[in-house]
Amino acid sequence: MQAATRETPAPRRGDPPAQPAYRPRLAALPPSPEVLIIGAGAAGIGAARALMARGIPVAVLEARDRVGGRALTVALRGHALDLGAHWLHAGPINPLVALGRARGERLRKAPQDSHVWVGHRPGRADEVRANARAFARADRAMTGGAAQPGDDRPAANVLPPGLGPWGSRVAQVHGLVSGRPLSEVSLHDFPSMEYSDNFFLADGYGNYLARLADGLPVALATPVTHVDWSGGRVRVETGGGPPYQARALIVTAPMMVLRDGPSFTPPLPNAVRAAIDGFTTGIYEHAVLHWPSSPFRGRDRLAAIHGRRRTPPGLLTRIDGTPFHYYELDLHDAASLDAAGSGADGVRRHVRAVLADLFGHRRVRDLSIPVVSAWRHDPWSRGSWAVVPPGHAPARQTLHDPVGDTVWFAGEALSREQWGTVGGAYAEGARAAEAIALRLRGPGA
Repeated sequence: MQAATRETPAPRRGDPPAQPAYRPRLAALPPSPEVLIIGAGAAGIGAARALMARGIPVAVLEARDRVGGRALTVALRGHALDLGAHWLHAGPINPLVALGRARGERLRKAPQDSHVWVGHRPGRADEVRANARAFARADRAMTGGAAQPGDDRPAANVLPPGLGPWGSRVAQVHGLVSGRPLSEVSLHDFPSMEYSDNFFLADGYGNYLARLADGLPVALATPVTHVDWSGGRVRVETGGGPPYQARALIVTAPMMVLRDGPSFTPPLPNAVRAAIDGFTTGIYEHAVLHWPSSPFRGRDRLAAIHGRRRTPPGLLTRIDGTPFHYYELDLHDAASLDAAGSGADGVRRHVRAVLADLFGHRRVRDLSIPVVSAWRHDPWSRGSWAVVPPGHAPARQTLHDPVGDTVWFAGEALSREQWGTVGGAYAEGARAAEAIALRLRGPGA
């Protein structure tokens, strides 16, 4: 039998848990819900909204003391900053972009141009063009390869030769946005051309998602320890109080959490268990910088830095025109710092050392790093998102199918077009809700 979810989370190796800038007004759980939902992240919120819109009573059980999952906005010096998801990717297909516009959310389109820095100086015009050509060639090669059905091989295998001095930067950036090096990512999951028209939110992605939870029936600080799905119904235990019962269940906990719990009776089918366990952990962390004398100008622009031994895997500058920046750490950086046992302060020392090497110690005198994310150490996420390794792409279809016509899975890991994103998680929650509504109410529900 699988181990139950831990009731006492392990200590974090980052900063103390941050408090959300906005807490929604939650409703009480209904006495007799028809559907239970595990998790009040984007997938759980999307599922609950879709089911309630059809008149189906739901109860959402959330392990954390807040909603939003890996989308969390905090207030720093009067400004909203995201410690998790920040980009609204794939504008034409992201349901949260269309919904945000309909709700009057303050969306702003991400700039298409980036800062290019070579060594200690801004890149020349020819270097900026060469950088852009290298990324374009790599994108064409990988998106073209991903279009071949059944070709489930490492994305790194189709990186084109001859990228010259820009090749290492291409691999570093795509390893960051994929959550793992491209040699460990299925070609099916390369962030393809759907990832266009990206947006930011003026007061944070986490705040937006929390507002979508207003009025939803959510029980916070209620981790699920056991699920009994025998007999065509579900019975859910949380380690405290009476169990919850319903006709159907949507599980939106991250794949990395589901490896260890909750336990299921009967045990999940072998194919479902293998699908869950086969995902790997994607790492993408933020160090939030307050850096008034940063050399970069122009709001919300990425900085590509070449030609140095140590460079930021990702650097988003002047967020919403403020002195705040995001220094982004990839799997390599996070693993090295974790091995040193240095925690959040070690991340701060690392970031400061890299930036001082690039721009000089005088430039970083006014640099402060108020907070560092640590999703990989959070017991309710255990990583930034789930990654499909080469050979594991069919797992998504396995997890799309309900178990015993009673248990459905949803979340960012199950989205092909928007994998690893809040928009993908929200869409998957809505998909599972539609399937359950059809089962409970029939066509036209």
